[in-house]
Amino acid sequence: MNEIRHIHKLVTYLQKRGKWRAVDILSISFLLFLTSLTLLFRQRLPSWDILVPLYISLTVILLFLIYANKRHGRIFEIIHDFIFPVAVVFLIFDSLGWLVHYVNPIDKDQLLIEMDYYLLGVHPTVWLERLNNPWLTDFLQVAYSTYYFLPILLGILLKIHHKKNGFELSLFLIILCFYLSYIGYILVPAVGPRFTLDHLQTVKIEGNYVTDFIRKTLDSIEGVKRDAFPSGHTAVALVVLYLSYRFEKVLFLIFLPTITALIFSTVYCRYHYVVDVIAGIILAIITVYFGEKLYKRWEKRTYHSISL
Repeated sequence: MNEIRHIHKLVTYLQKRGKWRAVDILSISFLLFLTSLTLLFRQRLPSWDILVPLYISLTVILLFLIYANKRHGRIFEIIHDFIFPVAVVFLIFDSLGWLVHYVNPIDKDQLLIEMDYYLLGVHPTVWLERLNNPWLTDFLQVAYSTYYFLPILLGILLKIHHKKNGFELSLFLIILCFYLSYIGYILVPAVGPRFTLDHLQTVKIEGNYVTDFIRKTLDSIEGVKRDAFPSGHTAVALVVLYLSYRFEKVLFLIFLPTITALIFSTVYCRYHYVVDVIAGIILAIITVYFGEKLYKRWEKRTYHSISL
């Protein structure tokens, strides 16, 4: 816990030296939460001695970037605004494979399967076999993969068009949505229907050209995570769609059909249960509604502090 105290002192020191972004406070808070959670459950976690240094290192790197970005050139701004957010989201997500199952060892897939069946009277991934077509599978697998690029594309355009306020709000809401989805994975661990309902499937998901490559690539990068509930693909994509509607109307027109296909692909490609998607929609609404309130409150507080 001494490491957390040292970081808190450093945060206090740096905060006195200039304006902090809401997203920086959000990331530091979440990293400290994960550090505390890891230390709390360290007797269960075989890799806790890797996780704690990872989370603390990311926190220290962010603190350095905050300091450097205020005093140096463009390169630190790019790292601070794009490279670090992508890295921290990926590294935290990857670390959940060492954390979730040990903190909450009982998977909730059976509950999610039962909820799907109660709502629809069928197992959705099994029912969707009737739509199976290699061309459609290729198309939807590509749509599913666009999730990794949508937030970055939005951010680049906001930067190009010098929409600073739009960029800062968008970065905050997207990162908040990621972090909330990670909390969902810890609270409701589930591996998804492609593992739990495979024995009921009679048709294999196959495309003509790209499906197998994309699936193997994603599996090698992500591994097997308990990340089904809520659907982060759905939640983050909808937040990006909302932000594109607010700040980049032309991009919204491109994103709308893309994200519609992406959300459908989460079930068709057997990554998610329907209740995961519903939870993702709810998470997106919560992120936008409460996230904007938090962001405005932070900006108002910061402006008031600077004025004083």
